[in-house]
Amino acid sequence: MKTIDVVAAVIEKDGRVLATQRGYGEFEGGWEFPGGKVEAGETPEQAIVREIKEELNADIAVRDFLVQVEHDYPTFHLSMKCYLCTLKDASFQLLEHHAAKWLDLAHIESVDWLSADVKVVHALEKRGEL
Repeated sequence: MKTIDVVAAVIEKDGRVLATQRGYGEFEGGWEFPGGKVEAGETPEQAIVREIKEELNADIAVRDFLVQVEHDYPTFHLSMKCYLCTLKDASFQLLEHHAAKWLDLAHIESVDWLSADVKVVHALEKRGEL
């Protein structure tokens, strides 16, 4: 099975995290932490900064590694490194997503997360704070 290496940004602000709803592709409409593929020659941290600029037109600061998720979808294996991040300023634009929501831990399961992202939610819940 093909493995796809990706990174995801768990963007935190005021005790909440940013959830985004995919706007394209096989998983359109599902909720995820924004991010994307790591390109050749990039570190995961460089990839997540680039991906967030491309998807949200936003600059982020990468704070800490949160969790690595390994998940089998029907046609590929996803290896996803997730990082806790903050926006350098409050603004962002949805360039590739239908919607976005800021969710605190009490409401983090109120959206229909993609399967791999559910594991990130569980890591956040286990951590117990945002």
